[in-house]
Amino acid sequence: MTRVLTGLAAVLLQAQVVELGSRRELFVDRALIERMNGAEIRPAQPREAGPVLRLDAPWEGPFSGYFTVIKDGDLYRLYYRGLPAAGPDGNAREVTCYAESRDGIHWIKPKLGLFEVAGTRDNNVILAGQPPFSHNFSPFLDARPGVEPGQRYKALAGTSRSGLHAFASADGIRWRPLRGEAVIPAPDRSAFDSQNVAFWSESEGCYVCYFRSWKRIGDVNYRWISRTTSKDFLAWIPPVEMDFGDAPPEHLYTNQTGPYFRAPHLYLGLAARFVPGRRVLTPEQAQAIGVDPRYAGDCSDAVLLVSRGGNRYERTFLEAFVRPGPGPSNWVSRTNYPALNIVQTGPQEMSFYVARHYGQPTAHLSRYVLGLDRIASLHAGYQGGEVWTRPLRFQGRELEINYSTSAVGMLRIAITDAEGKPLPGYSLEESTEIVGDEFEGTARWRGGSDVSKLAGKTIRLQIRLKDADLYALRFRP
Repeated sequence: MTRVLTGLAAVLLQAQVVELGSRRELFVDRALIERMNGAEIRPAQPREAGPVLRLDAPWEGPFSGYFTVIKDGDLYRLYYRGLPAAGPDGNAREVTCYAESRDGIHWIKPKLGLFEVAGTRDNNVILAGQPPFSHNFSPFLDARPGVEPGQRYKALAGTSRSGLHAFASADGIRWRPLRGEAVIPAPDRSAFDSQNVAFWSESEGCYVCYFRSWKRIGDVNYRWISRTTSKDFLAWIPPVEMDFGDAPPEHLYTNQTGPYFRAPHLYLGLAARFVPGRRVLTPEQAQAIGVDPRYAGDCSDAVLLVSRGGNRYERTFLEAFVRPGPGPSNWVSRTNYPALNIVQTGPQEMSFYVARHYGQPTAHLSRYVLGLDRIASLHAGYQGGEVWTRPLRFQGRELEINYSTSAVGMLRIAITDAEGKPLPGYSLEESTEIVGDEFEGTARWRGGSDVSKLAGKTIRLQIRLKDADLYALRFRP
């Protein structure tokens, strides 16, 4: 018999109810999940689609890095550091380069004529002769309501010596400083030496900056991530270190954290995991690929970070999201670093980008492909499994689901009350078996798909899977 919740139990239940509204949720963490039996959260497997940008201009070269991709309407913009030879952070040879695309796949380097570099103005350079800012210039498209037209684009840049300085632009190409001094002073001389990323957070109502820091644990000084926030992009609160829960400490060279474009309350980070001193190449292999000898003794890959605001990351998966892959060129120091942001490149496709072959004449940017919203999934194999959500409240009329099954696989979804008792008309027995592969499918029961009479009430979802994946859901308005 179902127990009626009273007193303290009822209060505790209300405190843990997830106010879902009509927002989209991706199964990249356990925020919606209370328990699983025979099921797991499984990361997607990105498909490498090949090089999209060769870093072969005289002002680019083997040490180009710290890429940012921004989709602004129908135009994709790409920003990155150009550096033909290794040198100290913030040196005068560093420039900020720009490329653009109409599809996120085919890129051009426009001749902008803004700066003379390597004896010519026929180049794609948008910042030069201003060390140290081209070391890690990292822009974003400001989504804050009411932002001034002249500040639609903003950026942070700087090193441990300069601190982070603020820049703004109306067109994303011509930039100006917003202040003559650092807006985020370096907390010590060992921070800010990689890409430091910022954005306007719709869910937190402020600007957020995630930046490189260091954290000593035992005898190891780890490359870490810290965070600070601001209401106006100029005055920032004292930074705090990010918390990774019970995940083991690892060197995270870049964090590449930003709001997911179809669910901005979810911050996704494609971080570069660096393994110092883990040498894979023999001296002969290093010589054969032409890598700078100083960059043959380490390796790196990419991992997925998830945050819902505050100073907490979830390491749902400790495994690599992007492995280095075959060939010695992918096993050198500071290669396989992802660009900032995931962007949509087709009706059912999205892309992210990874810098490959660092420190080598073949340095380039490669594209990786995922299905829309398909970053991770609730998964069960042939034997089947079941998932119960936490208590939820929603607004909407239909339950939209992004899913995939095998020919013999299936999903069924029940809606229960807060205690897990099936609601009449929405039990597993009354649910329509879901088979196929859809990005915007609809859950149905014998009485149809309308769930609007349950809107605003506290419910749970009971999800049964067999040889199937459920990537995302939302209650469609």
